[in-house]
Amino acid sequence: MQLSDYLGPTIAGLIFIAIMSRVREAVRLPLNAVLVIGASGVYMSGGFGLWEVAYAMLAGPVLGYFALRSYYVIGVGWLLHATWDILHHLYGNPIWPFMPSSSVGCLIFDTVIGVWFLAGAKSPFRTSAQERPAAVNARGA
Repeated sequence: MQLSDYLGPTIAGLIFIAIMSRVREAVRLPLNAVLVIGASGVYMSGGFGLWEVAYAMLAGPVLGYFALRSYYVIGVGWLLHATWDILHHLYGNPIWPFMPSSSVGCLIFDTVIGVWFLAGAKSPFRTSAQERPAAVNARGA
């Protein structure tokens, strides 16, 4: 493993957060729910056979139902995927067969964005009036 195997996924995770922070709140939640659901099926041929099918069949619908309502659930979903990354790095096949460290990179990326989602996926940017704190009117109400 090289330094770039750690830095690349970390930077990619931060770029993902920066891009997603610019997406309107009304779109950000359902879009990321779909992304985490899709990630549950990434390892379908990763070397664990029926366990991977079982994970995708359980995680997809369960995450799909609850993730549409909660960034926290999306964060949990990414951390569950990171757990699969660890297992595939140690015992299974890497996510990209031509890059043995790809599961570690996926682990780092998934953890970075998972922690952001657990924290509520707050935007470091003020992108619209909808995300700004409500202004107090002239009467202080």
